[in-house]
Amino acid sequence: MGLQEDGDALVTVLDAEGASAATDALILAARAVDPQCLVEVSALPDVDWSSAWRERIGAHELGALAIVPPWLAAGRDAARTIVIEPEMAFGTGEHETTRCVVRLMPGVIRDGDAVADLGAGSAVLAIAAAKLGARRVAAIELDHDAIANAELNVQANGVADRVTVLEGDAAILLPLVAPVRVVLANILSSVITQLLPHIGAAIPRGGAAIFSGILVAERDGVLAALEAAGGWTVARETSEGEWWAVVVERTVTGQV
Repeated sequence: MGLQEDGDALVTVLDAEGASAATDALILAARAVDPQCLVEVSALPDVDWSSAWRERIGAHELGALAIVPPWLAAGRDAARTIVIEPEMAFGTGEHETTRCVVRLMPGVIRDGDAVADLGAGSAVLAIAAAKLGARRVAAIELDHDAIANAELNVQANGVADRVTVLEGDAAILLPLVAPVRVVLANILSSVITQLLPHIGAAIPRGGAAIFSGILVAERDGVLAALEAAGGWTVARETSEGEWWAVVVERTVTGQV
């Protein structure tokens, strides 16, 4: 049995079997400590939590593409549907930062592009790039626990011939897959600014990057870092909730 702090309250859950006796014992113990404490008891519905969590994962229509879990994929157009198995890896479409990037990608990704997705997570953005016409996509992810899920999603979406999942540090791997015309990075703003020299070196003049994972409150700081780095111009911006994303175009030729 565990306890959860909820403000000034302590919450616990008891097994239905023997719950009455256990409840009485807990009430007595609580009042022995504080005779004035308020104790509330309520029954929980009988729910199969092994499957009920699926109700919280929905389909996300994001313009040219949609992100859906496998159990909602039937009957959809495979060319514009990204099917993601929700596991530990980040990127199911439930977070605003992922949705911001997918909305910005049409018009940035071109047929035949080489793309690098930094901090790929579930590989959702790498898959989106392939479905928008990219010829070669490197999905780079540092977290070992995310790799299997990324590879599963790449296979399930039929883009394994174009998307390669790579485990490792983007600062090391990006120069090895460069040059690329587009970089996608839905990661912490502090990591984006640290990687700017590597990203700039990997993208030729006329290429672009989409940055997300950035709080609206961090926008000015990221724009200042881009100005300080030089060779970038802001093309488009978007936001959802407290999160901001931006398309920046490379105005100088990188060196790889």
